[in-house]
Amino acid sequence: MSRIRLRVNDKPVTDDVPARLSLADFLRERRNLTGTHLGCEHGVCGACTVLIDGEPARACLTFAVACDEREVRTIEGFGDDPVMAALRDAFHRHHGLQCGFCTPAMLITARDIIRRNRAGSREQIRRELAGNICRCTGYTNIVTAIAAAAAALANAAVK
Repeated sequence: MSRIRLRVNDKPVTDDVPARLSLADFLRERRNLTGTHLGCEHGVCGACTVLIDGEPARACLTFAVACDEREVRTIEGFGDDPVMAALRDAFHRHHGLQCGFCTPAMLITARDIIRRNRAGSREQIRRELAGNICRCTGYTNIVTAIAAAAAALANAAVK
């Protein structure tokens, strides 16, 4: 067992964890943050995407011990984030979800796309989403929602 100290959704956390416990299992089982979904458990589907030190990362491929002294943010940690608020609104208005399984990670990835100013053309958004698999929507409404959120945020910044 190893003792880790990290911040999860802006709260300090200390825990003793086995060396091979994934961050996804740590978040879900020890912190009850079930918005981090497990799909393939090979880092391919993107359902487990979280932010580690502000960067998107696959929680299923990351060991919890590797997050010692780091900042982890899950979908539950975006309550008052203006970019996430615009994305949630756009996903709702443009029907950017169906079953909802991929949605938490899709929102985290979309937020990163917008924050890096990568939400240009629909093709660019599709390229940026390549690491997140959705089996339900065909991505059309997701891409539309991300573009709409980016436009709304840009318009708000101009005013």
